[in-house]
Amino acid sequence: MILIDGKKAAAELRQELKHEVTGLKAKYNKVPGLTVILIGDLTPSQIYVRNKEKSANEVGLKSEVIKYPDSVEEKTVLEKIEQLNADETVSGILVQLPLPKHIDKQKVIETILPSKDVDGFHPMNVGNLSSGYESSVPCTPLGCYLLIKKVEPNLSGKKAVIVGRSNLNGKPMTQLLLKENCTVTITHSKTKDLKAECLEADIIVAAVGIPELVKGDWVKKDTIVIDVGINKTENGIVGDVAFDEVSKNAKALTPVPGGVGPMTIACLLKNTIECFKRLHK
Repeated sequence: MILIDGKKAAAELRQELKHEVTGLKAKYNKVPGLTVILIGDLTPSQIYVRNKEKSANEVGLKSEVIKYPDSVEEKTVLEKIEQLNADETVSGILVQLPLPKHIDKQKVIETILPSKDVDGFHPMNVGNLSSGYESSVPCTPLGCYLLIKKVEPNLSGKKAVIVGRSNLNGKPMTQLLLKENCTVTITHSKTKDLKAECLEADIIVAAVGIPELVKGDWVKKDTIVIDVGINKTENGIVGDVAFDEVSKNAKALTPVPGGVGPMTIACLLKNTIECFKRLHK
């Protein structure tokens, strides 16, 4: 079985992006800029944002983090986003989720200019992706897609099963694989026979948030399995895939941690650079 090393793949992607940023700096005499807005003091969010900042600096991006307390008014955040929309040195804007309850997530997402939406959550980017037009693609599914392509460059005709239908991962993942001529089935908690669906798959992407849901006897030989889940259990962090069981059957499998996570951050940098390039077309 191939253990898909997300850390290694992310390091390789960052190296490519660093080279690209050097070229952009030579051409335009400026570099892409990423601004992250962090509200509150949730530890996972703080860790994510720190890693994003570190990775952005590593590839040569201009990086800024704007911090607000939990109590910040929605109006203050929206006004700041409008300022960043107008700032030519900012190529990409990201508001770290989750947000405090009094701030409307959808309003925040829709205030970010689609051309600076590095998360790919703006309805215009979602629509463009599903229509096959140029768009920012959400970072996690983009990372999954790039990992799958490393194992199998030609996906045409493959049967893919997505476990989970979220806007964050399941739906955009479907669009990316449809573009590659896969036959895609989206499954979820109400699917009648999830095991039977998975047994049909050449590719399984598990992103449903149920610890070790996908078992070894759900996976046929030669299946590529991407585990997006991060679940805290008594035995530590586990994915949505029963790793030890599935590793006996699968052709390739991502570990948790060290699989999809590092690629998500690398793809955020990739999206920031793409936004910069589109802005300077």
